[in-house]
Amino acid sequence: MDRRSFLKTGTQAAVAGTVASAATRPASTKAVHGAVESTPAISLLRDFSEEEHRRRLQNIARCTQSIRSTMREHLITEYLPGQCCYNLGEYPSIQPWFVDEYDEQELDRLQGEGIEVLQVFDDWNDSLRLFGGDKYSAVNPQGYHRFIELAHARGMKVLTYTSTCFIQRSDPDFKQEWSREGDFLQVGYWDMARCSPASPGWRAFVMQKFARIMEEYGTDGIYVDGGYLSNQHAYKQTMPVAPDEIVAFEETPEHDGAFADMLALIYDDVKRRGGILKLHVNAAEKPMAKGLATYDYLWVGEGVKQVDPLREAVKDYAPYLVPCIDMGFTQVETEDEPYLHAIPYMQFPVSMGGRIFTGERGFVPGVTYKDDFWMQRCRDAWKQYQEDPSKLHTYSAWDAVPGSPNTRINHAKWLKRYRPLVQPGTKAYLEIQDSDFFTTPLPEGVVVSAFANQELHLVVANYGRSPVDVTLADPWKADDADSPASVYTLAPRSLRILQRVTT
Repeated sequence: MDRRSFLKTGTQAAVAGTVASAATRPASTKAVHGAVESTPAISLLRDFSEEEHRRRLQNIARCTQSIRSTMREHLITEYLPGQCCYNLGEYPSIQPWFVDEYDEQELDRLQGEGIEVLQVFDDWNDSLRLFGGDKYSAVNPQGYHRFIELAHARGMKVLTYTSTCFIQRSDPDFKQEWSREGDFLQVGYWDMARCSPASPGWRAFVMQKFARIMEEYGTDGIYVDGGYLSNQHAYKQTMPVAPDEIVAFEETPEHDGAFADMLALIYDDVKRRGGILKLHVNAAEKPMAKGLATYDYLWVGEGVKQVDPLREAVKDYAPYLVPCIDMGFTQVETEDEPYLHAIPYMQFPVSMGGRIFTGERGFVPGVTYKDDFWMQRCRDAWKQYQEDPSKLHTYSAWDAVPGSPNTRINHAKWLKRYRPLVQPGTKAYLEIQDSDFFTTPLPEGVVVSAFANQELHLVVANYGRSPVDVTLADPWKADDADSPASVYTLAPRSLRILQRVTT
């Protein structure tokens, strides 16, 4: 596809994305003579009546009058909370993965559960050049095109994995002058240099690859794995500057100048194409960008060992966050816990889907591996797959092994409960610190956030280890209760979603 055609298509996609983001629910699709017909999404501008605007403004007025201080306020506009990390297949592998009826059925399932965005990871590409490709081309180009077509037919967007800095050190295109000596990462089969975002040679090489990926495959945006060691890490300060690096920006522990500049340029290009940029920096980190716009969604949680510190670290990051509790490093006490840590802060966890993560990717002849945590997960998954594949419910390296069949069911259940809170035009008041909604001070460990639109909701979360009572000034109805009440008991480590009762 030439650039002019892509930009035209991208502009249409941008309009479609704006309409979809304005929906109170995902636009449904139905097959008509082999084509897919989309039901128009509800638009705040086009469809809101005088009465609906009145209710929204009245609920915001109630919050303005009743809430005296919060951690953050935010007007929800373009937000697609239903996101899934889709495992296309094993890589490295003996044969390329393929797309068939299994994927069609899986995409039907994801569409039915309200998934709007599919993110594919590094297994989409041929980074080891096993099948004649490279890190910037699909293992199975025809199959990847087919996958994107199937997703689009169901109204879902696809984000393709890229990296601003990572490339295999054995890749014939890699030049050591792009990377500082000692700045690399070895894990599993990856032996990746971290190329400097201040290297003009590296920028010219990789940013053109990003453009080609979006143009060739018709992807709806990119998932950017930073592959960058932030200035805040002391180890970074000991490295000599790369031969091709130009120190053009302020570089301090509080500001990653060249990295932020590169991200901002990529973000601008993606947005002009009508696309989405999802970013991962490292663990619970955000880009130290001094206000530059660098992402639509920020993925956090990889490699983090404790969930409470993760919540506290990221709760005031700029929206929108997609937390992923890394089950390779931690455990949750209940299957509802990921939602306890996310929903009160206007976040929603990513789902894992696609093909089962069998672990075979850790045992491909001729591939060099580092024996580490990633390899152990491959061993665990492969063992279960060999013993009884029906008991393996693992879809990524972040998933639990053998996993639970209820995990994805639970994600769909909570996504359905979350959607009414984050309709376009909602004013969110996160971590309310002082308000008239309650007649008594909130117990220690309790967090409350409000979401005001045509309806007014409160999310009340108890992060403590003991049950607590909260007393409201007026009756509110919980979405899991039959009748309104003014007093609610919250179990330890739980949340309730309440809706204001209109009189």
